[in-house]
Amino acid sequence: MNCTALELTSHVVQRMFSRRLDMQLVEKAVQNGLLIRRYEDDTPYPSVLLLYMEAGQPLHVVVAQNPATGICVLITAYVPDPLLWDETFTRKL
Repeated sequence: MNCTALELTSHVVQRMFSRRLDMQLVEKAVQNGLLIRRYEDDTPYPSVLLLYMEAGQPLHVVVAQNPATGICVLITAYVPDPLLWDETFTRKL
């Protein structure tokens, strides 16, 4: 995504800490991730689910972008469970 800045919610900060996710990795996911799902009805802004792979390890990031400012709001980040996702981590089983 092309973000002018990245804003973190308290939810994502807690989740990243509990899941031991590095902020630099999450930023790479936002910048370079593959868009795999759109959530047009999310509020206050539509959000997207991104997939980022680094060293063969998948990461999912949900982010919403304020269309007026270009600021991206990071909603959550997690390592997808291979029992719940297909082998490409792009489709839920």
